Amino acid sequence: MAPRAGGAAGRLALLLLLLLLLARPAAAAPDDSSAEAAEPGLNATVSTELEFGECTVTCGIGIREVLLTSGCPGTEAKCIVRVEECRGPVDCGWGIPISGGLACVKMPCIYIPPENRFKYVWKMLIPNKTAHVLPNDSAVMEVCRDTHSVTFQCETQENGNRIASIKYTVYATTEMQTKKSRRIEGGQSRRITADAVLVFSLVTGIIVAVGAISAMIILWSVVKSVWESKSGQHNQDKKLANRSSLSNVE
Repeated sequence: MAPRAGGAAGRLALLLLLLLLLARPAAAAPDDSSAEAAEPGLNATVSTELEFGECTVTCGIGIREVLLTSGCPGTEAKCIVRVEECRGPVDCGWGIPISGGLACVKMPCIYIPPENRFKYVWKMLIPNKTAHVLPNDSAVMEVCRDTHSVTFQCETQENGNRIASIKYTVYATTEMQTKKSRRIEGGQSRRITADAVLVFSLVTGIIVAVGAISAMIILWSVVKSVWESKSGQHNQDKKLANRSSLSNVE
């Protein structure tokens, strides 16, 4: 009987040991799951709400600010996270050449620094014909006026894609002189018109002032005449009253 009891006790001890070994991973599992569940909570507390500022351009390529609206240092409601590029419509329409004088002008392409990042394609636009590509590939082109007006176009390209385009018209020297003379004549005519309006206003003001003064003088004369007539009649009535009183005394 003793050996059987010892074998049973041994088997019982071995069974308890196996149960303990199996129970340890099961007990550790909740700890790992709770740790993993806590990580999303920590990440959820970090807010990355962003707000994008206005683009510096309405066409072509520009820059804008990216603002953080939560989690800024100190008491700031918004703070700048970064500055990034922004794009608008490719066609920027017509530009105005930069005139350094009457003979020559400069025409800038659309770009942001650094300018050597982009490729610039200059074209001469000819009515009813294919545009003529010029050898100039700089961001700013200088041309001198010819005997006739010429229209130019600059395309800003990046990685073979057109991201901006702008046109310029360089007027001929004779047309510039004609426009200048027209501006001078227009300025003179506006000056003459302004002078005429000023003279008319002054004359009208003088006439109104003279009329007002004359009306006041006439009104004063009428009032004075009425007052004098009333005063004379009052004196006459008084004299008549004194005469009648004297006759009554006699």
